[in-house]
Amino acid sequence: MASPWSCGVSVLLGLISRLSIFHPACGLDIPLDVEQLPSLTVQSPSSVIAFPFDERYPMKCEARGNPEPEYRWTKNGQEFDPNQDPRLIKEEDSGSFLIPNSGNVTEYQGTYRCYASNRLGTAISEEIEFIVPNVPKFPKEKINPIVVDEGQPIILECNPPKGIPPLQIYWMTLGLQHIEQDERVSMGLNGNLYFSNALEKDSRRDYCCFAAFPRIRTIVQKTAMSVIVRNTTSISGSESGTRANALMERKPSLLVPSGGQTEVRLVKEQELELECIAEGFPTPKIEWTKMGSVLPDRAKVESHGKLLKISRVHEADSGKYTCKAKNSIGEVVHKFHVTVEEPPRWTEKPESLISMIGADVFIKCAAAGLPQPTITWKVNGLAPSDVPVSKRKVSYDTISLHNVQPGDSAVYQCEASNRHGTLLANANILVMNLLPMILTGDSQEYAAVVGRNVMLHCKVFSSPPATISWVKDDTAKPVDGERFFVHENGSLEINYVTKEDNGQYTCFATNMEGKSAITANLDIKDPTRIVDPPQDLRILRGTTAQFTCQADYDKSLRGDLEISWEKDDMELDFNLTESMGYFADDGILQIANVSHKDQGMYTCRARTSLDQDIASAHLIVLDVPDTPTDLVLFEHKDRSVRLKWVPGDDHNSSTTEFIVEYEESQWEPEKWKEMVQVAGNQTSALLKLHGHVDYRFRVAGMNAVGRGEFSEPTRRYKTPPAAPDRNPENIKIEGHLPDEMDIKWEPLLPIEHNGPGLDYKVSFRRKNAEEKWKEFVVKRHSFIVKNTPTFVPYEIKIQAKNHQGWGPEPKVVIGYSGEDFPSAAPEDVAIDVLNNTLIKVTWAHVSQDKLNGHLGGYRVNWWRFRSLLDSQRGQGEKHSLTFPGDRNHAIIPGLRPFSEYSLIVVAFNGRGNGPGSHSVTFKTPEGVPEQIPILRATNAQRNSITLVWAPPLEANGVLTGYFLEYQLINDTEDLGKLQSINISSPDTNKWVLENLEPVSRYKFYLRGCSRVGCGPAVSEESTTALEAIPTLLNISSHVTDNFAKISWIPASEHKDAEFYVAYKNNREGNWKISEAVNTSRNFHIIQGLEPGTVYTVRLLTKNWVDNSSIFEDVIKTRGKGLASIHGGISTQSWFIGLMCAVAFLTLTVLIACFINRNKGGKYSVKEKEDLHPDVESQGMNDDTFCEYSDNDEKPLKGSLRSLDGDIKATDSGDSLVDYGDEDGQFNEDGSFIGEYAGRKARESMEVKGTAPISA
Repeated sequence: MASPWSCGVSVLLGLISRLSIFHPACGLDIPLDVEQLPSLTVQSPSSVIAFPFDERYPMKCEARGNPEPEYRWTKNGQEFDPNQDPRLIKEEDSGSFLIPNSGNVTEYQGTYRCYASNRLGTAISEEIEFIVPNVPKFPKEKINPIVVDEGQPIILECNPPKGIPPLQIYWMTLGLQHIEQDERVSMGLNGNLYFSNALEKDSRRDYCCFAAFPRIRTIVQKTAMSVIVRNTTSISGSESGTRANALMERKPSLLVPSGGQTEVRLVKEQELELECIAEGFPTPKIEWTKMGSVLPDRAKVESHGKLLKISRVHEADSGKYTCKAKNSIGEVVHKFHVTVEEPPRWTEKPESLISMIGADVFIKCAAAGLPQPTITWKVNGLAPSDVPVSKRKVSYDTISLHNVQPGDSAVYQCEASNRHGTLLANANILVMNLLPMILTGDSQEYAAVVGRNVMLHCKVFSSPPATISWVKDDTAKPVDGERFFVHENGSLEINYVTKEDNGQYTCFATNMEGKSAITANLDIKDPTRIVDPPQDLRILRGTTAQFTCQADYDKSLRGDLEISWEKDDMELDFNLTESMGYFADDGILQIANVSHKDQGMYTCRARTSLDQDIASAHLIVLDVPDTPTDLVLFEHKDRSVRLKWVPGDDHNSSTTEFIVEYEESQWEPEKWKEMVQVAGNQTSALLKLHGHVDYRFRVAGMNAVGRGEFSEPTRRYKTPPAAPDRNPENIKIEGHLPDEMDIKWEPLLPIEHNGPGLDYKVSFRRKNAEEKWKEFVVKRHSFIVKNTPTFVPYEIKIQAKNHQGWGPEPKVVIGYSGEDFPSAAPEDVAIDVLNNTLIKVTWAHVSQDKLNGHLGGYRVNWWRFRSLLDSQRGQGEKHSLTFPGDRNHAIIPGLRPFSEYSLIVVAFNGRGNGPGSHSVTFKTPEGVPEQIPILRATNAQRNSITLVWAPPLEANGVLTGYFLEYQLINDTEDLGKLQSINISSPDTNKWVLENLEPVSRYKFYLRGCSRVGCGPAVSEESTTALEAIPTLLNISSHVTDNFAKISWIPASEHKDAEFYVAYKNNREGNWKISEAVNTSRNFHIIQGLEPGTVYTVRLLTKNWVDNSSIFEDVIKTRGKGLASIHGGISTQSWFIGLMCAVAFLTLTVLIACFINRNKGGKYSVKEKEDLHPDVESQGMNDDTFCEYSDNDEKPLKGSLRSLDGDIKATDSGDSLVDYGDEDGQFNEDGSFIGEYAGRKARESMEVKGTAPISA
């Protein structure tokens, strides 16, 4: 039998489930301008519960109608006027009111109904029950202790108070410890606690029942109950009695429910709960069945088998259910007759309608339910008998009206009821004739995109119903075709619109009362299309992902396009914290520092007000594999174990391999080393182990991205000691002395010892000699055999051992005793000169018996004596090339043309060099000169430019002259014709080019030439002047600490010309230019200079800095105080004498050094020093690409570029004074004077020019 509490809970839950405010739908959409019946729009739910923590309780009733409805209420079937009670709060323009939670609200408890009326009729609400719950309390009572014999049943009654469901019951002690429940002890649906049979441990004084009402936030406690369980053995005092006799076995009987069967009724969709609680000993077990069928899948058995639940029951769940309680003594059965009933539901709900005058109206109302609902009709809230109309007929489920007139308009109510509930429906019957009213505004603007659908609205209200037609652009014929469709509500739908559908459309509404019309304008737009969609990405975690989305759309919608992004169908809100790391701008989505949570499908949505287009792409995040887990060691053996693991997530990149590392606790604790690698499709590995090692293991996965983190290590696994598995390897036999043999080998790793006490046994004997093995046991990994013959072969073997025994039989290796220097030199040395920088050297092999060791190779040493231009012979730096192996020739590169050389060849072995061969002298042929180091274009005039240069540092032969080429290179793509001049004098260092175009840029190429040919060119560019450049003679400068004076003498033809003085601080590099200076002034002063600073000064023909300068010089201001010291000290006689003494001593030291240097020989001593070079420092290369040592001082190379504002003062190529030991000076004609430093062995060269350059 179902608990009464379950029924009460079900009813109240049904009430509470409808607490939300109900908005009934109106069957007719009548404009408020039209006179109409009242229709309820808002009403309260069928139950309103006055919870104590709410401030107020709303009673809602709102309606629409014309005229405006008036409201009235009834309470418990009696008139109730909220306006008469000052405590109630009324709402304006509606029938609603609020009951405040102040004072005694119990007086408002009851059933309410709202009536909304105007002169046409009355609409009524469903009944609304206002419930004021009482505060639940257990009654104060004194409960006597319950005394039972052990084995007897106990029932502790709770009897909770009534209250707002849900009700939750708990059995606990006074210490709030839950009473443990099982098959023997359980709580019933009614809240009682049942004991199938009592045990002595059930005795206690604090059984408490707690009832919780969460909706009203209340928990109440019943008075504690005491239970005393008597031990029947102690009562009888019979020592022969046993425990089994005390607990009298008996068959089950039901504590709940009573009787043999129970009738259960419940409503469809509710939960069926059937309960059987039995007593007996042993404790009975419960079985559930359904007669004639099986239990549905929704059935669940709870409370240790005592409670059967079936959720959301329906008609098929009706039937007979049985519960069977049985133990070893017997069984008992109870039957439940379950009937699933249903509250009323509409099968045909009465609908509101508008009828034309004179028509017949039929109102249908039908409902279903179990039991079958009864139908009750009302008219304007009154029984039909109270509103008699002769032409109205009322049957059970239909009302018919004949020849209706406007006065027959009314609200008809239909109520369907059974014992499980009531349904109420209002049907507004409005009788009228009305000219069509088009509710849609006139001249509406519509827009659609090509290929989509569009709806042009024409909402009409009329009686009788109007006929709707549409025409386009004032044509008389209605639109037709399969793409056009007029809906019942008057709207015109055009499918797959085209540009031809542009235009004005007119909607006509016609009935017997007349015709109405409106127009609508349709504009067809180009569709929105994503032309550059996002592409699928596979990207590494931690990097930045970027999606692109560009769209085309109708240009008339400019500014209306919006591009949004979604991830896994959820729009990205860039203002939210969880969207941090996402950046979107101009159709580009960037995801910074990509993580695994960023993986998914990204959708770009290009949207205008008319349409949209979408495109999606997947972001796949790649990462190293996750850490393997669940490492287990199994198949344990002395020298192996198998390790298995569970792989981690590979993060979209298949695991290619697993790396197993080990760590041992004795030799290198906490240092992990790789042991083995296995394929990525394996999850275990057989590990080969060393003896006497305490291991731990860990695993990491590897994929194309990289290696993942290592797993947690396994537990320790220690192997027993064993003899060594192998002997030392990489045995090296060396002889540093001729009578010794040094044996070294690679020792076993500590982990390879396999146990304590590792030693090595060294065995050796001469090869091919009848000797016994000589054996020595050592702990180190080297051994020296003394008193050996020179370079004799030996057989050697090394064996490892420890306390457990010897390692395997060792392999025999062959080695040689110590080497000595080769005792013979290569013979028949010959030289073949291949070109002016390359020779081939050949020699005869040194015989094997003279090598005294392993041949390392041959070394070629050579020296440059002189250039063939020099008559004096000197000793140059030595050069060497080493050629490994047994060979008899070599190629020597990098020689200087037109030079005389000497060369020797030596053999070497592991000990060092042997004696050198006889020296061979050879000469290289003449070559072309090196590039000219400096070329300057100066004194640019209107039709001429002067070129000044220095000769090549190395002529590589006899310098015969120069070859000059030049061409026009103005700022065009076409170059001028290349013109050339042969300068036959080798002493020429200046050339004036005439007949040039004015204000034109030229490029010059200059080569030095010998008897063989011309060398590489140096180039320079310069521009001719617009006007003749003033000629200044005797230009000089006088510098102090803060100013410089530039002086000159103008040529006679330029005594009234103008030029500009420019200067810059070489540290800062910014040019400053003076005002125009007249040549007749003879000098110009540059003021405001910094002491001790280097400046560059130029005289220019125009007020900007370029290559065209009259004069250039580098000056340095004096330091502070230098002038006074110079003037005060330099004129003193004692100072002059001191300086002379210092000069004399310096000269004496230089002479002594010179004499000492010339005491030695030119060649023999140097050759002797080079007989035994260090072999270890030489490389082992082949032919010409072998080690090459060139210690000769290289010449200074480069060219002096044109001076402009971008060249820094530190550039050696731009400062003429950088090429001499003294400050450079310019002569009157603009050429420079100074020494140009070349090789130390060469004489300095002076370039001079005195002829002035005329305009």
